[in-house]
Amino acid sequence: MKKSRKILITGGAGFIGSHVVLAAVARGDEVVNLDALTYAANLANLRAVEGAKNYKFVRGDIRDQKLVSELFESEKFDAVLHLAAESHVDFSIKKPDLFVETNVLGTQNLLDAARNFGVKKFVHISTDEVYGELSAEDSPFTENSPIRPNSPYSASKAGADLLVRAGVETFDFPAVITRCSNNFGPHQDASKLLPKVILNALAGRKIPIFGEGENVRDWLFVRDHVRAIFVALDRGRVGEIYNIGGNNEWKNLDLVREVLKILGKSEDLIEFVADRPGHDFRYAIDASKIQRELGWSPSGDFEKMLAETVDFFANS
Repeated sequence: MKKSRKILITGGAGFIGSHVVLAAVARGDEVVNLDALTYAANLANLRAVEGAKNYKFVRGDIRDQKLVSELFESEKFDAVLHLAAESHVDFSIKKPDLFVETNVLGTQNLLDAARNFGVKKFVHISTDEVYGELSAEDSPFTENSPIRPNSPYSASKAGADLLVRAGVETFDFPAVITRCSNNFGPHQDASKLLPKVILNALAGRKIPIFGEGENVRDWLFVRDHVRAIFVALDRGRVGEIYNIGGNNEWKNLDLVREVLKILGKSEDLIEFVADRPGHDFRYAIDASKIQRELGWSPSGDFEKMLAETVDFFANS
């Protein structure tokens, strides 16, 4: 029987983080959730575990070096799943300094504390956006693709990735990096594409689409991502990077049309707006390494998962 571990999950009240917390508690791990409760966080996502004996919530900011150090000293964590981040590309264009402070300096605070207090495994959850963009003809990103971030958000995540790598190389620190494609599913913040499309369509409001809607993203169901994170925690090799993708590319416009079809709404709601600065054309992930080495694969039933997501927002 697997021995339970004491795990710090940062950003555990956010979209992906809340799903990670629920899964960790269900696994029997002792979980401490550290979250600053910024705009994308919602403790209501975690009502199911509020009274659990193996769950504890701490409100705090990873930028607070003293708080982070004291938390590690008092809790004696075995592992860290680091999801806390400023993650909205549009917001990063308006306030890049906040993204550097949280995603770069905050990550370094966690690395320092984890190293000082003997954490045995540190999983840093990153993004495919650190690779930059692809053309329609390019092969998907692999773990060996160069890092070429194009927005303040992706640049800050790339900086954090490099700090994690430096920790491994300089201090023999037991870290793993995962880079995922676009997540979707229940509990996502309403400012993100799919929730915004669903909620606007339900309310009969216009659905703004950047440019001509030709930008392509690889979509990954959040619970598939969570499974991959725990595979990386349990079996990921120290110092390795694992891409996590859904093998599921969609043009933004086609995805919006699919949602409207599910809801029985008119495509007249679509409104094309001026493209945003630094808007990468295409992301696509080659996840063959984690499939081959760790045995993870996406569940693959996109239509069913999209319908579940639409139903969640329609009834929440």
